[in-house]
Amino acid sequence: MKKFEELGLIEPILKAIDEEKFEEPTEVQAQAIPKILKGKDILAGSATGSGKTLAFGAGIIQNSTKGEGIQALILTPTRELAEQIKKALKIFCKYKPLDITAVYGGVPIDRQFRRLKEADIVVGTPGRILDHLQRNTINLIKIKTLVLDEADRMLDMGFIDDVEKIIKNTPKKRQTLLFSATISGMLEHIIKRYLVDPVKVDVESYVDPSKLRQVYYDVEDNLKFSLLVHLLKKERSGLVMVFCNTRSATDFVVNNLIGNGIEAEAIHGGFTQAKRSKVMEHFHGEKALILVCTDVAARGLDIPHVSHVYNFDLPEDNKDYIHRVGRTARAGHEGIAVNILGSRDHDAFGRILANHDIRVDKEPTPRIEKAKIVWRQPPKQFRNIRSKWTTKKRRH
Repeated sequence: MKKFEELGLIEPILKAIDEEKFEEPTEVQAQAIPKILKGKDILAGSATGSGKTLAFGAGIIQNSTKGEGIQALILTPTRELAEQIKKALKIFCKYKPLDITAVYGGVPIDRQFRRLKEADIVVGTPGRILDHLQRNTINLIKIKTLVLDEADRMLDMGFIDDVEKIIKNTPKKRQTLLFSATISGMLEHIIKRYLVDPVKVDVESYVDPSKLRQVYYDVEDNLKFSLLVHLLKKERSGLVMVFCNTRSATDFVVNNLIGNGIEAEAIHGGFTQAKRSKVMEHFHGEKALILVCTDVAARGLDIPHVSHVYNFDLPEDNKDYIHRVGRTARAGHEGIAVNILGSRDHDAFGRILANHDIRVDKEPTPRIEKAKIVWRQPPKQFRNIRSKWTTKKRRH
């Protein structure tokens, strides 16, 4: 705890950190927290799992006072990430009570009106924050700190105009903290226009390359799913994420994994917020050990202890591939990224390998049995299929 004390944090925050059994600050925390406490603008790398929430959250909590209006706004690309940040901030302000609320789409907007009137800190997605601004149900004139979290992802998802409109509704004299894995041309425009002499915080990837093994299998198209089933049935080591490129592929994979006796959950943009939240509760509680997802649905989800990442579909570019495999081999733990290549994946795989820092070893295809395909279309009656397999499993 001594190293946290040296960062300049007040006792209530240190007490909460101590109870969470954090022994020493991560690289991003050690570099960013002292600068944030001094009121500096920050431009920082944002490797998922690097401890960035505490990095910006500690300064916000320390500099906020209960009952004085919304003093900090944290913009983030997804609903799940907004909820995760809110929960983390509530832990760290346990001994300095503040009203923290998360606002995002997918839930009735009127339920958020009262919470926004009482809030000291707001975490939200750009679209819903802009909705509240247009309805005059959020007041940003007392903002001291604005956080743009996963800024590159917000731009990728088309939020650039919304983000700029929101920034223009905050005071010019404010602290701006921008966290991003990559810096694009459009992001450079945001940085130059809205950050004042930002302090750069360069953080090495939280993934330990020496502990990440990357492999690929080259199989016939009609054996891709069978190989996935074969590998997952052998898997006993921990939490697994399986990535697909589309919602329909995600539904196909999860339905048929269940049909082959493998407990799995899916998450993609077609789910309601309630269903997405329930899936994440299962996965965080390790009630389901396999999560099948799309890139968009997985963005911002901080899921620790993932042992294996499977690419059932290969992503189209290096950036998405690095984000996917970065889910494993964190904080000193070993991890494996498994790529299952069919005929349509070779072009994408070639683009990934164009990054010479990425080394992926070929694995021989094992002898596998053809898996059952119990569902070919994403069905409305998916819940019935799930309940049938779940009931059958319970009986056994």
